[in-house]
Parts: sequence; C-alpha cells; structure tokens
Amino acid sequence: METNVKAWWLGHSAFRLESPNGNIIYIDPFLSQNPATPDEHKNPDKIDYILLTHGHEDHVGDTLELAKKFDCKVVAQVELSQLLKKRGLTENQRIEFNKGGTVDFDDFSVTLVNANHSSSFDGEYAGEAGGLIISFEDDICFYHMGDTNIFSDLEIYGNIYDPHVVAVPIGDYYTMGAQEGAICCEMIGASLAVPMHYGTFPVLTGDPEEFRAFVKEYCDDTEVKIPEAGEQFL
Repeated sequence: METNVKAWWLGHSAFRLESPNGNIIYIDPFLSQNPATPDEHKNPDKIDYILLTHGHEDHVGDTLELAKKFDCKVVAQVELSQLLKKRGLTENQRIEFNKGGTVDFDDFSVTLVNANHSSSFDGEYAGEAGGLIISFEDDICFYHMGDTNIFSDLEIYGNIYDPHVVAVPIGDYYTMGAQEGAICCEMIGASLAVPMHYGTFPVLTGDPEEFRAFVKEYCDDTEVKIPEAGEQFL
C-alpha cells in the first residue's frame, strides 16, 4: 500500500498517526496507565489533534493532561466534549460533532460513524459511542471502529468511505471477538486490518492469530498486520 501517512499502534485502542503534512494525531490516548504501552510512548513529544471514540477511561485516557500540555484540538462526540470542558478543556480546544458529521482540518477530515457500545465518563453519561473515519487528502482512509460488536451499517460504511485500513476490536467480553471482527472485515472490504483492544487486561482474551485465520477464511482480499505495541505499521 503506497501512502504518505504514518501509523503506530500504541497498545489497546490507542494509535498515533502522522499526516502527509506532518500533523500528529492521537486516537484514544490511553497511555500513561496502559500496561500495554511501551514506556517510550507514554509521554508524547508533540500532538496536534486528539480524536476520541467514546468516554470510557481506557479510551479518554490522558486526553485532558495532553491537551493542557500541547494546547491541541480534541475531537469528540457532543456530550463527551461538554464533560471534558467541565474538567478543564478550553473552548478553543473543543471540536464537537455527532454521528454522520464530518469536520475538516489541514490535510485530513474526520467523520463520526456508528459503534454498538456504551459510553460514560467519570460516572456521567457521555453520549453514544462511535467509530472514526479519518480521510487523508489525496491519500488513504483509516477507519478506527472504536469499541463495538458487529452491525449491518458496516457494509454501508465500506461502500461509502472505501477505507484502506481498518482497526478492529477483537478482545471479546467488552467488544466482539475474533470471528465477529473478521466478518466485519468482509463487510468493510479494507485492504489492511489491524486488531486492537485485546490482551491489555486478562479479561480481553481475543487472539490476534485467530483473528488472522478467520479473516483469511472470510475475506482473502484483506491483509492482517499484527504490530507489537509501539510498532509502526504504516
């Protein structure tokens, strides 16, 4: 896959993306307390944008601390954004939107799509969970599914957004497991799938090699990459 986008998996559902123009984007930056995140990735040296899928602490993670340190934009669903404002996120940093909505930045855009999951933050309702479609100008489309199980909208998203890369939760228990994740890949039709949200805690028993085997069974056109936490895969 030819691309000027760079991407790292940082453990759990956290990703670091670098756009062709050099914008540094973090998705669900659960870093400092994440047992899967390597020490060298727990303290970023630059962030321009933070994108959040939902309000659970293993996804919001270090957002408030990082936003204060880097004065970066934080893109989140409306209710979650408002809760973060109450806890110190400035009005200038907040980018709030809702499902079906797209926000445009320097050389990429972000669309909030559906995910089948709950969402709360610090004991308060944080709106509905979502997935993120990140489209880089004249380059690839990256789909972070967030926390979810399988649902029929995925085929529609594949047809509309034609993502090149999909990050798929496979841990089971709180999300779908390996087999459902593989069927999602068939529905979405991305060229590359990266498993996430597994192994961080004992309860997340999903096996990435089992996921790879199911993907091969259901959709030969999708390649599976299983990066180590902290490893660059694009």
